[in-house]
Amino acid sequence: MKVNLSRVIHGLMRIKDWKYTTYDLLNLVYKLIDLGVTTFDLADIYGNYDAQEIFGRVLEKAPSLREKIQIISKTGIVLLSDKHPQIYVKHYNTSKKHIIKSVEKTLRDLRTNYIDVLLIHRPDPLMKPDEISEAFEYLKDKGMVLSFGVSNFKHQHMSLFKEKVSEPILYNQVEISLWNVDSLFDGTLDYCQEKDILPMAWSPVAGGRFFKEEDRQEEKRVLRIYNALVEVAKNHSTTPEHVAYAWLYKHPSKIFPVVGSGKFERIKIAVEALDIELDRQDWFYLLKASRGYDVP
Repeated sequence: MKVNLSRVIHGLMRIKDWKYTTYDLLNLVYKLIDLGVTTFDLADIYGNYDAQEIFGRVLEKAPSLREKIQIISKTGIVLLSDKHPQIYVKHYNTSKKHIIKSVEKTLRDLRTNYIDVLLIHRPDPLMKPDEISEAFEYLKDKGMVLSFGVSNFKHQHMSLFKEKVSEPILYNQVEISLWNVDSLFDGTLDYCQEKDILPMAWSPVAGGRFFKEEDRQEEKRVLRIYNALVEVAKNHSTTPEHVAYAWLYKHPSKIFPVVGSGKFERIKIAVEALDIELDRQDWFYLLKASRGYDVP
């Protein structure tokens, strides 16, 4: 069952860095819900394993929020951390035991009894799809996870999962922006369209680098993309940041951007950009700026 997610997803990877109080975060969540942003993206490792617990305090403060929002979490990466002194090398772990243990901690941290979407965070060279399938079946049967997907998977990885994992793989979260257009040409988004997999874009505006003067001065490609965004924005009476999101929305795979800002106004831009319709020349003009050359 594919969960109905909001088209704009709020990314909480840096929630710890924002240093907001629980009240500040609660206020932001309410404002985002009013804006139509109801989906929140997390992972077990975010914030040195603290991000989910921080968001959990928000849900604890207002339990009625849980039925109004959707929560995405990820598992499979193990970090070097003072929380886990026994770990001596960053690695991937997609074993059945680790996946289940990770989800159990996620639920405790979030003060909830289920998450809407669980993603395998990155392809693991040692992953055993049959074992992952068993973990997914267990979590689904227990009502702990409603639906499943992957993150940073290329089409060949997704194809393996679709063949070997019993639960439907319904999402793939990858880096997509005018800075990183690889997924448009390596078969990843084509496979998503073919198999009805919902693509989510992390870093959809390249971490804001197009809009930082120092980045434009240091990197010619950043400046080239920014100048193209400015030109297209003039034609639509809007801002370059709005256009960067509108470029993603134009793609037929129906990309859902994960906006990782703690500022309401930045998230609002991603929502407003849904009303901007770029024509084909706009879209390919921006693609040319990104790649530095015309299509063949």
